[in-house]
Formats: sequence, structure tokens, C-alpha cells
Amino acid sequence: MKAKNKIIPKTLPGFMELQPNEQILFNQMKEKIKLSYEKFGFLPIDTPILELSEVLLAKAGGETEKQIYRFQKGDTDLSMRFDLTVPLAKYVTKNYNDLQFPFRRYQIGKVYRGERAQKGRFREFYQADIDIIGDGKLDIINDAEIPSIIYNTFKELGFSNFTIRINNRKILNGLYKSLDLEKESTDIMRIIDKLEKIGQENVKQMLLEIGINEDKITKILEFISITGSNDEKINTLKALGIKDELFIEGVEELEKVIKYIRLFEVPETNFMVDLTIARGLDYYTGTVYETFLNDYRQIGSVCSGGRYDNLAEYYTDKPLPGVGISIGLTRLFDQLNDLQAIKAEKKSISDVLVISMSDNIQECLPVANAFRTAGINTQIYMNNKKIQAKFKYADKLKIPFVAIIGENEVKNNTVSLKNMITGEQVEVSINEAINILKK
Repeated sequence: MKAKNKIIPKTLPGFMELQPNEQILFNQMKEKIKLSYEKFGFLPIDTPILELSEVLLAKAGGETEKQIYRFQKGDTDLSMRFDLTVPLAKYVTKNYNDLQFPFRRYQIGKVYRGERAQKGRFREFYQADIDIIGDGKLDIINDAEIPSIIYNTFKELGFSNFTIRINNRKILNGLYKSLDLEKESTDIMRIIDKLEKIGQENVKQMLLEIGINEDKITKILEFISITGSNDEKINTLKALGIKDELFIEGVEELEKVIKYIRLFEVPETNFMVDLTIARGLDYYTGTVYETFLNDYRQIGSVCSGGRYDNLAEYYTDKPLPGVGISIGLTRLFDQLNDLQAIKAEKKSISDVLVISMSDNIQECLPVANAFRTAGINTQIYMNNKKIQAKFKYADKLKIPFVAIIGENEVKNNTVSLKNMITGEQVEVSINEAINILKK
């Protein structure tokens, strides 16, 4: 009989699969972010991965629409979510009468973009978002709370040397308006947003290509190069004498945000005014943020976001201003893992492996049940193997303890507990074993 051809198991490009030890580390990072968000009172929501295309694409266009996974099922036109912000807009509009404002939500979930798969760029990836949505108005102090959440989150993730860079789009729009470049302002900001990646000369060339003259380019580059402390930069902005109302409003908002960030006790070393920060997305209207790990600048921004005037303008006439941030968790994990900035050392989530000396698995069950009832992650070795193989299994998975059940332990209602790190072994009661394992 002719053997069937086997299908080669392959994963699609741009989709991440992890070994169990890496997945354990990824889950720990995700859990720390979740707990940090909850610490600030954000509520969890979950939105469908699939949405009606007319709902999901209400605001899409250009490159975004080209990247969307869209398909027909029967008579229904469906699309997979490409971020968590548009589904949030739908969610808030749909549930408006049942929500309490300001509505503070977090969501950690997968999103999908059909862009070219390359190193550090995924087609399926986790985002970890928070947003604060106001009903009609949202006080500027909310813009200052966001950096305190970023600070707390990255401290929880084990980082201390990072900088939250802050700017205000009103300042930039006001500047471009004063230079008669109001129509070109969105294109200019998208180019300026690439400064970190492509350098000043390339930015200058791109500005020339969209028709900005050299004199105005010089003024723009001089403006975004303003140096000094946070307060010195704000004072310099005030001293420029730009009379545009939007510019003045942006400077006032930025000054308030800096003042409030200090009241949230974010260290001065972890945030700074950076006039180059523009954020490429055009729906940001005020405060904008980018966060960089200073020891790993090659990763780029690890957390970004900002203020927008109306979250749900495509779904409702109600003004719903908001401010939020997003952490690209999959990309962050992948880059840090590659750089060995984080180590996936834990190969098991078990605290103890219960083994039988006689291969009578039933003798292990009461002990394992008692351990689990006490909240201890417990695995039983089920295979009929020599005792050395059982210890080797625990050692390879780095399970810290082995609980040995033999004839003597069954008779005395005890357990022999071996510390796999020190090699120390003691015969103790089950309750004493629980106390040791909990420590």
C-alpha cells in the first residue's frame, strides 16, 4: 500500500510561536502589564476579533485599509481588527447608556495586519491598551496620569532606565499654521516622526520633496531642536512670540501636563519634553507620547499614544474625547528576547513533581490533591520509568522540588521532599511539606 505524502508542518510568516519556557515568560510580562493597569482602576473589556467591515473600516483609509484582512462569509462582509482603538470606539458608542464616564478601560488582545512580514514586524500580535474616555470633556490632568501608568508598568516589567517623551500636537499645528503650512501639517508631522529612524538630512530631503522651501525647513528643524530642561524648553516656546491661538493653547497644556506628572511622582529622569515627537497617526490632537528603553534604543518606541478629540465621530454625534496608550507586547517581547535582555529560564510552572517509588500512581494522588488544595502547582509523574529517569525529568524542567512516595511514606503518612537545587532531602508530614513548598 502506497504511503500518503505527509504535509510539512509550517507556520505562516509574521505569526509568532514560542517554546513553553518562552511562553511562560511572555505570560508573566502580560500579567504584569494587566496588574499595573488594574492598579490604576482600569476596567477590562474584550472585543471580537471579527467585525462587520462597514463598522471596522469607517475610519480606515490609505495604508491601513490595504493591510486589513477582509473576507466574505455568505452575504456578510467581515474584517479582522487591525488595532484595539476602533473596536473601542464601537464599544463605547454601542454601550454609551450603560457606561460610567470617564470610562477607563484596558484591553490586551491580538490584532491582525497583512503587512510585509520582516524581523520585528508581525501580522498577528498582541497589543496592551489603556484609554480614558470622557463624555463631552476630559480634563488635561488625565494626560498627566498616563505617564505615571507607563512609569509604573515598565518598572513592574523590570526596567528603570527608560524615558517617556512628551509633546503636544497643537504646538506643532500652531507652528505650521504660523509658517503658512497648515495644509501640509499632517504630511510634515509624519515625516518629522521618522527623525529618530532616518536622521535630519533625510527628513530635510523628504520635506523638500513635498514642496517645503529651505527657509521654512530650517525654521522647522531649529524649532524641533530646542534643548534644555523641561521647564527651559517650555520657557523657550513661550519666548518665541508665536501668536497663533492653537500654539499658545498647546504650550499651556504641555506646561500643565509636566506640572501634574511631577505631582504623580514620576522621576524627572524618566520623562522629558521632546518637540520631535509627533506620532504618525493623524487622529491625535493634543498630548502625544513615545517611550524608549535607553539601553535598547534600537528597538524604537515601546509604548506610544496620545490625546484625541473625538474617539467615535464615525459612529455618533456625541463628543467623546480620550487619551490612551498602547504597548506592542509581541514586538517588545520578541526584540528583548533576541537581545537577551530578558531570559526565558523557567521551563515549568510546577512547584513540585510527585513520584512513586513503586510505580503505584494511586499512592501519589492524596499527596498531590493536598498540595493543589493548598494552592501549590503540582504535577504527578505518570510513566512507568526507573527512579533516575523521574529525577532527570524534574531536573530538565527545572522543577524545584520532588515529592517521593514509597512504602515507608505511605505507612507513616509522610512524604520525602527533595530540593532539586541543593540536593537536600527530608521526610516530613504532608502539612510540613506544604509549608516548605509555600516558602
